[in-house]
Amino acid sequence: MRQYYSHGKLLLTGEYAILDGALGLALPTQLGQSLACEKNDQNGFFWRSLDEQKKTWFESTFTLDPEKRIQITSLSPHTRSSKETATVLASILEEAIKLNPSFEGSLSGQAITTHLEFNRDWGLGSSSTLINNIAKWAEVDPYALLSETMGGSGYDIACADANGPILYHLEEGWPVIEKVLFQPSFTRDLYFVYLNKKRKSTDAIHQYRNIQATSAELIAHVSSLTRQLLACKELTLFEDLLNEHETLLSRALKIPTIRETLFSDYPGTIKSLGAWGGDFVLATSQADPRDYFKKKGFTVVIPYSDMIL
Repeated sequence: MRQYYSHGKLLLTGEYAILDGALGLALPTQLGQSLACEKNDQNGFFWRSLDEQKKTWFESTFTLDPEKRIQITSLSPHTRSSKETATVLASILEEAIKLNPSFEGSLSGQAITTHLEFNRDWGLGSSSTLINNIAKWAEVDPYALLSETMGGSGYDIACADANGPILYHLEEGWPVIEKVLFQPSFTRDLYFVYLNKKRKSTDAIHQYRNIQATSAELIAHVSSLTRQLLACKELTLFEDLLNEHETLLSRALKIPTIRETLFSDYPGTIKSLGAWGGDFVLATSQADPRDYFKKKGFTVVIPYSDMIL
């Protein structure tokens, strides 16, 4: 049996602007996704996906036609989106074959099982961890595979194999990764709060492209804030920098901050992470904030030390 593993991700700074070269502070998560493949006696190949409770949420069989197109031959109706999931998966595998034609021979007669360790709706990288695992299996460049499928800056791919926080940016379209130490004394005052809805990265990228002509000034400002946040030693200054980052992106995107939308009475600082309006936000608090968020209807509140690798 062959096995592959990739970590999930959160982007602390640089959301949206990272697509145009801004520097972002990216954090790999403790939880990720595995992919295992072993031989079976079937024609074509069989795929099963397990959720964080190890329950099957997707199951399908595929065959490869003479033109190297992947055909869906059977589909178990675990969810209403199974056909869409199968179609997306087939397209990723087809692109992997284009990047490495010999990968075709690795598919036939295989039973593949993926296991996602976090909730699929959390936005921690269910797609990026899958793409990175497939890239390892197919022996192809994961950034090239991402570019030909989901798109994006690639910071999530960088997190997939990282063993700690990284600085990430694109330079003439190429990923530049710098391993960094980010262990401020106030990590005990940092929490990740799930907003009860998932934002599709592809939709967020499309929205950003429609409303923002990114300026060099914005990229420079975001990059500067990223460096300052990384070096920050005091919680109050850290909060000031987070607020400055939120205000900057709010003006650029022409949409209100998450504090203005949902948490105007929160005593600490709130910062959006990744696509605004969904997934997780970062909350600062020197007291346990779980009761506050629970009263607002947000029950998933995870301390920094329990989330980040």
